Amino acid sequence: MNQLEQLKQYTTVVADTGDFQSMQAYTPRDATTNPSLILKAVQKPEYQPLLAQAVAKNAGKSTDEIIDQLLISFGLKILEIVPGRVSTETDARLSFDTEATVAKGRQLIALYEAAGIPRERILIKIASTWEGIRAAEILEKDGIRCNMTLLFSLAQAVACAEAGAQLISPFVGRIYDWYKKQTGQEIFGADDPGVLSVKKIYNYYRKFGYKTEIMGASFRNTSQILELAGCDLLTISPDLLQKLSDSTNAVSAKLNKEAAVASDLQKLDINEKSFRFALNEDAMATEKLAEGIRLFCADTIKLEQIIENMR
Repeated sequence: MNQLEQLKQYTTVVADTGDFQSMQAYTPRDATTNPSLILKAVQKPEYQPLLAQAVAKNAGKSTDEIIDQLLISFGLKILEIVPGRVSTETDARLSFDTEATVAKGRQLIALYEAAGIPRERILIKIASTWEGIRAAEILEKDGIRCNMTLLFSLAQAVACAEAGAQLISPFVGRIYDWYKKQTGQEIFGADDPGVLSVKKIYNYYRKFGYKTEIMGASFRNTSQILELAGCDLLTISPDLLQKLSDSTNAVSAKLNKEAAVASDLQKLDINEKSFRFALNEDAMATEKLAEGIRLFCADTIKLEQIIENMR
């Protein structure tokens, strides 16, 4: 049994890609996309018909509406492949606007439902800013499930869980990148700072009984993935899925509820003031959240430019 098959015994595997062929090859339960992955996909010849169709079918509509239709087109194709859920991202430029994020989330769900997809199969991805978390709280009360992305700290994770978010996506690799850049050192295995961050969140959620799912994301190597075996879900890129498929080394669960309950973590009191202060005190989380929003905004603008050039 290869490592990917072993990992699936402990953790739900999600494909972190917009590439349909990869999803078919590795049989994940769910799939997740973001602006960068969609931008990358539509530049490949095999996916350009989806883009051309979205532009042609929505002639006369705004570029923003065409992008929504493109996201839904990818989502619908993905749902033909995976048995579970697909994550579709809101525009990162709305990250500090609660009302606009709520409106966008409802709009995306309406498009999926018009295509015959029940909302239970969709996760609306929202940046884990204070405003984004408040938007998720409203959407969850509507039965619209949310995937809280660009998450780098325990304060963000606790705020998301208390808001009733369906799922969080802590970014293991980007945390690792920050510490590697700061220290000039590569840290592997159980001491990897990205791994430690997700373990702490997992232990906190289990100790205090939160139901929000944890999906480790943004991996740089298979060591990070294997150290989080036992996490609710892990979203993994095709190249790392291939590496796991190529290895038959043993995989064991590294996270478990018993150890979490026995941990000495203290309950955090999170409100807007304490959230903003905790985030400000965490240089890594502050910088990576801001950088992540900028990068997603930049890729959305590139996608808009591609569409404008086709009209």
